[in-house]
Amino acid sequence: MNRNIYFKSMFIFMCAMLLVVFVLPFKAEAAGDQWDKAKERGELRVGLSADYAPYEFEHTKDGQREYAGIDIELAKKIAKDNNIKLKIVNMQFDSLLGALKTGKIDMIISGMAPTPERKKEVDFSDDYMEVNQRLIIQKKDKDKLKSIDDFKGKMIGVQKQTTQEELAKSEMPDSQVSSLTRVPEVIMSLNSGKIDGMIIEGPVADAYLEKNPNLSYSDVKFGDADKTTAIALPKNSPKLMDRVNKSVKEVKDKHLIKDYKDKATEAMFDDGSFFSKYGSYFLHGIGYTILLSFLGVVAGAIIGCFLALMKIGNSKILKAIASVYIEFIRGTPLLVQVFLVYFGTTAVLGLDLSALICGIIALIINCSAYIAEIIRAGINAVDNGQMEAARSLGLNKSQAMNKVIMPQAIKNILPALGNEFVTVIKESSIVSVIGVSELMFNAQVVQGASFDPFTPLLVAAVLYFVLTFTLSRVMYFAERRFSVSD
Repeated sequence: MNRNIYFKSMFIFMCAMLLVVFVLPFKAEAAGDQWDKAKERGELRVGLSADYAPYEFEHTKDGQREYAGIDIELAKKIAKDNNIKLKIVNMQFDSLLGALKTGKIDMIISGMAPTPERKKEVDFSDDYMEVNQRLIIQKKDKDKLKSIDDFKGKMIGVQKQTTQEELAKSEMPDSQVSSLTRVPEVIMSLNSGKIDGMIIEGPVADAYLEKNPNLSYSDVKFGDADKTTAIALPKNSPKLMDRVNKSVKEVKDKHLIKDYKDKATEAMFDDGSFFSKYGSYFLHGIGYTILLSFLGVVAGAIIGCFLALMKIGNSKILKAIASVYIEFIRGTPLLVQVFLVYFGTTAVLGLDLSALICGIIALIINCSAYIAEIIRAGINAVDNGQMEAARSLGLNKSQAMNKVIMPQAIKNILPALGNEFVTVIKESSIVSVIGVSELMFNAQVVQGASFDPFTPLLVAAVLYFVLTFTLSRVMYFAERRFSVSD
């Protein structure tokens, strides 16, 4: 392939990607009032991270999954006051601001504190609750870790991009800070002794201490421990701000937060065994994991086949296009591709696609590049004499490829294609960051609802093994059938 064509194509492609990255935030902020969009859509999309009881979590009631918590009740009230349907968008906490800025959600109600840094990016409603920050430790360390000085050189765990992270850095500068994505992960680190303490909001700490008797409060007091929580809204949305503040004012005037807390506490501690309450979550996750993996591999194989033929063809332009596409996709993490598809389809292309569709598209894009190389290698592994023999018998190049080369190449492709399917089953867990309800996402939901950070991960690991082992046996059987002599 002409090297100049390849490098020119790579340069154009990279310029296009940089244009998307820089245009995306400006286009997102050019939108009008978010209330008009929500009203036209007929639903109010509230973003949150449902692993933060008693603020927001999922539980099973009468055999049905539903959201519960203080913030959920507040969201219901805002929707009811404005006579609009409520839609909860559950995703990881550190993805919420990006979703709000790109129009994927209309507001964030997730125990978020209005810090100066966040106010630069979004607007905040009037505060609806005041909470204090607590430091929890293992009960066996209660006599050793009584003051901030006792934590010098110790590891403090916090959730990433939260008020607790800022508090740890400002008031415990001599300690090491470990920032993790989700609260259950920090709790698990504390239980396993990987960190020495954890800063967490009082109501959430109470719930975890109730379920983890080996944990206790430290006597440490912070100078700036009391924080307010508010609702995050897009910039320049005065209509939405006015409606939200009216509901918040009524909540405060009528002291409804206490009722919301009582209702959340009742939902948190429903009786029932682990699998009776959460078994359906894992079954639901398995279904979505299989769907994501199947569509990713099948559609990726179709696109990958075209890419492979483009790369081994005679057209220099098609070769360059296929090569640049494959190199870029294989050279970037799947997580980045998921975010680019999820946020970019809305902010740049103006397409309002669901998290599931975006997750499927990202997996198809990723799989197509890897499968293209698998197919190309399989075709190249067939001896050149096969093509020459087919042409000498009167077949044209297309007929020779379909009738002679591809049937032999499939034998070479099948083992690698099976490995790709197994890999995609595991990598599909990455789309949980945008709220796709696959197996890992549901395991994380159970972590937050059960206050047990370890058991859901163990169950998920076993289920992933069952899926991949079963698929491996099926592919092994298929390989043996293909290995039988013609």
